[in-house]
Amino acid sequence: MTHTFAHTAFLGDQEYTFRLTPALITELEAKCGSGIGALCNRVFARAYSQSDITETVRIALIGGSTAPKRAAELIAAYVHNQPITDTAELAARILEKTLFGNPHETTDGQA
Repeated sequence: MTHTFAHTAFLGDQEYTFRLTPALITELEAKCGSGIGALCNRVFARAYSQSDITETVRIALIGGSTAPKRAAELIAAYVHNQPITDTAELAARILEKTLFGNPHETTDGQA
């Protein structure tokens, strides 16, 4: 079983869970036109495109159990109407958890 790490954050109207599973990472790579490492480099260096940010958040919402249609609605309502840097911070946190997990957590889920 592959372990994936989730990030919980407020988006628009409530807290949501954001998670990128291996299958969703592949989808994110296809949508952004580059591998996960290059995408992370762009986001962490603040050299991202708008689609890097919006697709990271949308796909991670789906990975966190938000229905795809609802995830698209959330992006339209709360991401497209905000400064890009606000959402870029969320995308960076999602990618950070995906790459590094929870460094102080053991494999049994305890700190």
